[in-house]
Amino acid sequence: MTKPSSQLSINQEAKDLHYMQLALALAKQAAQAGEVPVGAIIVKNDVVIGRGSNAPIVRHDPTAHAEIAAIRDASNYLKNYRLVDCTLYVTLEPCAMCAGAIQHARIGRLVFGAHDPKTGACGSVVNLMAETKLNHHTSVTSGIMAAECGAELSTFFSARRNSSTAK
Repeated sequence: MTKPSSQLSINQEAKDLHYMQLALALAKQAAQAGEVPVGAIIVKNDVVIGRGSNAPIVRHDPTAHAEIAAIRDASNYLKNYRLVDCTLYVTLEPCAMCAGAIQHARIGRLVFGAHDPKTGACGSVVNLMAETKLNHHTSVTSGIMAAECGAELSTFFSARRNSSTAK
């Protein structure tokens, strides 16, 4: 189910890098707001139709993940809760909640950067995208800008640990 970037066409790989850079910029904005740095972009026909960054702390909302915000934004843009033929780019592997939302929205393709060994639901801990009993299957490409996405998270958590030990 997970397609490594080496199997993508050069054109698609360039697009994936471009859109992941946009998602990473949103992740950096989240970090500046004190949120875990995760950013998401939704693209349809080479147009960005949805954007989101993590905001559960600021919004006091455990569902305010980057993917959910981007899905809401794209759904409003299209005036449709079905995001058929869309690609979601997110800097961190989605959790179970977000993986479920991706499937309910009927997103055709998911591209993520860093794997999440603690809560990743697209192959790291569980793989909801490969669950044959579910009626929609989103194709998954992982590891796009994984080092950069992972470094953003590592830097954020390192700074948080350092600030908590300094108190």
